[in-house]
Amino acid sequence: MKSYIYLITPFLAWLVAGCLKFLINSIKAKKLAFGLIGYGGLPSNHSAIVSSMTALIAFKEGIDTPAFGVALTLSFIVLLDANSLRQAIGKHAVVINRLAKDTPEYQYLRERMGHTKIEILAGVVVGIFVAYLASAL
Repeated sequence: MKSYIYLITPFLAWLVAGCLKFLINSIKAKKLAFGLIGYGGLPSNHSAIVSSMTALIAFKEGIDTPAFGVALTLSFIVLLDANSLRQAIGKHAVVINRLAKDTPEYQYLRERMGHTKIEILAGVVVGIFVAYLASAL
């Protein structure tokens, strides 16, 4: 596993975050929430993925390496995008759906796109936790 740890860890973070999101949404909806799988929600899958790689590099290589700097920079871009750009896209979808509601055969746009800061933080925590476990192998 050690030779593939940098490939497997983000996948595991995505899997753990996705399962947690499904569980949380199912508890809230009081039924299996297959329809709520996707963008948005707690924890953020994207945040878990990028933070798992950043944390794994920090744990295995150290924070004074070029790889850590690149991973941290890309993580910030993804985290900012999740909180700002994708939330704006969701707000636009609400307005577009409202304007097009009477159009025949219109397929509604998904309105829940971005993440709150808490959802992002939860994703980061999941990512760091998965990276910590993976680095201990």
